[in-house]
Amino acid sequence: MSNLSDRLSRLAQSQTLMMSQKSQELKAQGIDVINMSVGEPDFNTPDHIKEAAKQAIDDNFSRYSPVPGYPALKNAIVAKLKNENGLDYEPSQILCSNGAKQSVCNTIMALVSKGDEVIVPAPYWVSYPEMVKLADGTPVIVEAGIEQDFKITPAQLEAAITPNTRALILCSPSNPTGSVYNKEELQALAEVIQKHPRVIVIADEIYEHINYVGKHESICQFPGMKEQTVIINGVSKAYAMTGWRIGFIAAPEWIVKGCNKLQGQYTSGPCSVSQMAAVAAYTGTQEPVEMMRQAFERRKNLIVKLAKEIPGLEVNEPKGAFYLFPKCSSFYGKKCGDRVINDSMDFAMFLLEEGHVATVGGSAFGSPECFRMSYATSDENIVEAMRRIKECCAKLQ
Repeated sequence: MSNLSDRLSRLAQSQTLMMSQKSQELKAQGIDVINMSVGEPDFNTPDHIKEAAKQAIDDNFSRYSPVPGYPALKNAIVAKLKNENGLDYEPSQILCSNGAKQSVCNTIMALVSKGDEVIVPAPYWVSYPEMVKLADGTPVIVEAGIEQDFKITPAQLEAAITPNTRALILCSPSNPTGSVYNKEELQALAEVIQKHPRVIVIADEIYEHINYVGKHESICQFPGMKEQTVIINGVSKAYAMTGWRIGFIAAPEWIVKGCNKLQGQYTSGPCSVSQMAAVAAYTGTQEPVEMMRQAFERRKNLIVKLAKEIPGLEVNEPKGAFYLFPKCSSFYGKKCGDRVINDSMDFAMFLLEEGHVATVGGSAFGSPECFRMSYATSDENIVEAMRRIKECCAKLQ
């Protein structure tokens, strides 16, 4: 008899990966599926970054790296934070990990004890609440619907904080909605946080460079917030380096030391070759980043226009990332033949099996009235996918 741990029984399976797997299965059967379920740039890693990786191999960067990352990479990150964000950090306040996902999990595991609460605004990235549960913490979900552009208010934040609150997870630009908190909104949230010294903001800024509002704003910029903020970032989205697995935290040194201790026991330092590629990403030309951002903006304009032409969908205008998160609840209770759409997962499965477009139901992100589409794909795929979705929606009566 196989008994897995209680820890695993608390975790939900990733719906994003499940939908991606189902689309792969249909593709294997010869069905033309357009996969809009996974948040991954469709561009290749820029050549100068790949060249740096090849050079690192030739230079024998093949041994264990220091747990928190090579000094060269930590220094490059310090320079990036100074030049792009106006933030002053020391290398001792940086820890590099196997992707920003591990950086988030490290931080939660290092900060959260049994009985601690972590405020998670919904819609949220699927893994946030699960990571909190893994750390024996309690996710406190604060809902922000499409009518408030999927962004929580200072009043909502204040109402959610209790003596047990340990952290707030803030993702801007947001996965799954593409919403971006502006400077004034972040300042208002920071003013609430500063009344509660025990609360740490876990600021997931992985989509920093994919924004359509001109300049990224970090909650860390406000006086006093550096001591209460862990910045999470990495190379995966901006530099099309998802598979290279390099993320980092920039945080007060006591948090970095805790995460270092944790990481030293279960993965050690990140891939040596990937780190040298990341150095080239941060220190080399940033032209490819802007080229990709422009392509994402063009696609965003295209998908928003086409989604607004589908009767029954309510669509907001994302300001960053590469996701659209339309409200589809007007279709709940409707039928196509014997098939009834009861919720967002039914709707996503209907689009996959009937229209051969893979999306993800919003309940996975804490917003059961919506569904997520990634537009990190070609213009042609977007046009064809939206045509299929429109056709599917018209069949629901």
